[in-house]
Amino acid sequence: MKQKNIIFYFSDQQRWDTVNEEVTPNLCSLAKEGVKFENNFTCQPVCGPARACLQTGVYATQNGCCYNGIPLPDDITPLAHYFNEAGYETAYIGKWHLASNRLPGIGLHCESKAVPKNKQGEYQYWRGADVLEFTSHGYNGYIFDTDGNKLYFKGYRADCINDYTLEYLEKNRNKDKPFFMFVSQLEPHHQNDRHCFEGYKETVEKYKDYPIPDDLTPFKGDYNEMLPDYISAINRLDYNVGRLVDKLKELNLYDDTIIIYTSDHGCHFKTRNLEYKRSCHESSTHTPLIIKGGGFDGGKTETRLSSLIDMPPTLLSLAGIPIPKSYMGVDLTQQINAPDKKRDCVFIQVSEASCSRAIRTERFKYSVGDLAPTGYIHSTAKPYFEEYLYDLKLDPCEKNNLIKDHRYANVRQELKYLLIKQMTNAGEEPPVILPALRVKKK
Repeated sequence: MKQKNIIFYFSDQQRWDTVNEEVTPNLCSLAKEGVKFENNFTCQPVCGPARACLQTGVYATQNGCCYNGIPLPDDITPLAHYFNEAGYETAYIGKWHLASNRLPGIGLHCESKAVPKNKQGEYQYWRGADVLEFTSHGYNGYIFDTDGNKLYFKGYRADCINDYTLEYLEKNRNKDKPFFMFVSQLEPHHQNDRHCFEGYKETVEKYKDYPIPDDLTPFKGDYNEMLPDYISAINRLDYNVGRLVDKLKELNLYDDTIIIYTSDHGCHFKTRNLEYKRSCHESSTHTPLIIKGGGFDGGKTETRLSSLIDMPPTLLSLAGIPIPKSYMGVDLTQQINAPDKKRDCVFIQVSEASCSRAIRTERFKYSVGDLAPTGYIHSTAKPYFEEYLYDLKLDPCEKNNLIKDHRYANVRQELKYLLIKQMTNAGEEPPVILPALRVKKK
């Protein structure tokens, strides 16, 4: 059987509820040909750790990348290696965030410098930057090629990253091989040094009255100011997905190419903590996922739970590559063909802002955390305290924390043991989970 080309198109900080006909018509068109996953979640709502899970197939506590600024470990085989061995040409374009090392005494700081070839995750073709928000703004910047040469671009960043994608397809790929291309956009992530989102200037005004999601309005945050740029950036990503589809069709590659679109985490617009993510809440962890091709077809909507940790085994399965036993996720190609097969929950590890663990079932969100004021003190803990319990059937916007509500005592007990099972399955020491000391309001 002929191996399919695979494109993994990755946005940054995109909420699940931003995929709709008004904002993302091209993604909606892909969904009408493929499968849209309504209940997809990140396994780590932080940029670097989420990416490490994708490139290694295991959770952040297993690969050691629990914080931003920790490189991929040398002793775990990266995702691209398996594709290279299987005869694919592998290409990486965009934000990497898995090379620099902030640990004292290490000294590998390439956030705005070229990523050394031995830190490029074994991708054969490279047009990237370790931390793209350090080498560019919403408009203009630079990335690097495989050999570390600086490549400047002018224009809206999402357009330019997509241009490198089209250039690879048209001019630089090995036409005798199938390809696995990982496209890592930065949009709609906020621009760190400017403390704001940067949408496409020509359309920001169009979204000035865009409806504010119901899960944000009960809380203080910066959504009134930031949402128009955020939605504009997503709309421009969608425009570039359309350009990519057009190029694939022009090159007669579309029917032989599987396209996966998802994001590393969501965005809560400073409603749940002092920044935009690093939280167990739906706004931070619930992300879009669309797969077109490779058996994912028919315009179906999948409501069963799925996770970012499912992407590595699913990608390998789509290429006909054996899945390593170490991989922690579910092969979604198997799930899609088993309509009655369900998982109990998805597992989420939260670091940096806190040392927390959470599960999301069909109905409930349950989270525990330690008492440290920040998650940087340690990446795992022995005693955890219950933090949040939400009944998502009655409270989809997570306004009412039920963690000390006596009516849910049995639910908490069941969820506690389900969480412990997930933690130990991910290689963590069996924790002690104690009752909440207080009710967190957010």
